[in-house]
Amino acid sequence: MSILLIPWAALLFGGFLFGKPDTYRRMPVWTRMASSAVLVVAGWGFALQQPTPYTLLIALGMSLGLLGDLYMAELIPWPRPHVLGGMGSFGLGHVAYIAACLWFGRAHALSQPQMQWGSWVGWLVVAAVIWYFLIYRGTTSRSVLVYAALPYALLLASTVGVGMGLAWGFGDGRFLPFTIGAALFLFSDLLIAVDLFTHRRFPLMGDLIWLTYGPAQMLIVYNLNL
Repeated sequence: MSILLIPWAALLFGGFLFGKPDTYRRMPVWTRMASSAVLVVAGWGFALQQPTPYTLLIALGMSLGLLGDLYMAELIPWPRPHVLGGMGSFGLGHVAYIAACLWFGRAHALSQPQMQWGSWVGWLVVAAVIWYFLIYRGTTSRSVLVYAALPYALLLASTVGVGMGLAWGFGDGRFLPFTIGAALFLFSDLLIAVDLFTHRRFPLMGDLIWLTYGPAQMLIVYNLNL
């Protein structure tokens, strides 16, 4: 499966380097979607090579991530707004990622639950504070999307917290890539939130979203294989 990192990187970074000049995003849609599809193939490849609840849940989470990408790119026409479909798909994907981590911790007898709980609660607080100042107070709108963004942010932060708890608990770095990936995913979605709710943009913002999101998903999928 490691060989798939080559086409994944070529699609993601090549799409940025050789895409059309644009102030918001250079990457074409097809390279973005194809890069995620490569990670889906890699995820299921790992699951078939070593079928465990962990690998199967990670593959499922990445598949739901691709579905979210298709919604966000408006390649799936329903529901409207397309952001709801994306948030729902990504949210279910993160439920799968969290379930994978919890299974792994139990299966390998992680004996430091206080670290798991501490990191999880800490990241929940971080996500709530960011939501309040960046989204709730950053816009005058009180639409359903503004309030839906809170549980969504808490869910993404939970993935970071659970991964960090495992990284600390095992103490051998095996879940460090997962934790970094989950944190990058959260950062990427914060950029999307800035765009959606505050309508602030900067040059190549769309590319930065994908240059953090793509590696985030790669680190999660390849976590135990790097």
